[in-house]
Amino acid sequence: MFPEERRDLILEILRTRGRIRVNDLARDLGVSEVTIRQDLDLLEKNELLRRTHGGAILNRKISEERPFQQEETSFKEEKERIGKAAAEMVTDGDTVFLDVGTTLNEVARCLRGKNNVTVITNALNIALLLEGAPGITLIVTGGTLREKQHSLVNPYGSFIINQIHADLALIGATGIEVDHGVTNVNIAEAEIKSLFIKNAEKSILLCDSSKIGNVSLAKVAELSEIDLLITDNQAEPKNLARLAEKGLQIKRV
Repeated sequence: MFPEERRDLILEILRTRGRIRVNDLARDLGVSEVTIRQDLDLLEKNELLRRTHGGAILNRKISEERPFQQEETSFKEEKERIGKAAAEMVTDGDTVFLDVGTTLNEVARCLRGKNNVTVITNALNIALLLEGAPGITLIVTGGTLREKQHSLVNPYGSFIINQIHADLALIGATGIEVDHGVTNVNIAEAEIKSLFIKNAEKSILLCDSSKIGNVSLAKVAELSEIDLLITDNQAEPKNLARLAEKGLQIKRV
């Protein structure tokens, strides 16, 4: 296999998996880890991927929004761990704002065994997932449907939110960065996320490691408005260190 063919294959694998690791690629492609690192460095130089600790992630434009079905297959194991850790912070009797997104969908799966928990969500997929759960009182915000993410937004998306004070807001985003705070690729969803944070006693941000260091289109919140960030253990230590220096509490899973 020529080097160009190998690099094309690396990008194809990356598009499918969302993340690649040097040792896995070396084994699968039958070359040394040194060769793989050189390939990744070249692809990063051409802005086709972003190097991470021990591997790489796809260098998607931060203005692009992928459909829910595509995003669901990316970082699946990491999102499951993040979702489980977030659900463990919900106690019986809590009222919780539950945001849209694939990681929040994992939270909802783990909430089905809770007792006397009220969930307010603007995600239709989450509403269907929690429908019939015996310990969950479910409130759907209403609003205008965004098919791409199964989300409900303004106009008419904020009426119920502004009438509720929740114990906890569990929020997703497409970017968190030390100078720009929490951002999201879609303006309408960013507006709802901000309202969830404003009307909750405590706000927890759920982001897999590909979102750390990104800056997206629309501002959601300042770092000071977030009580805890839950991310996976592949996040770049230098990025996490800069966030921690600003006082952000971080949990890696």
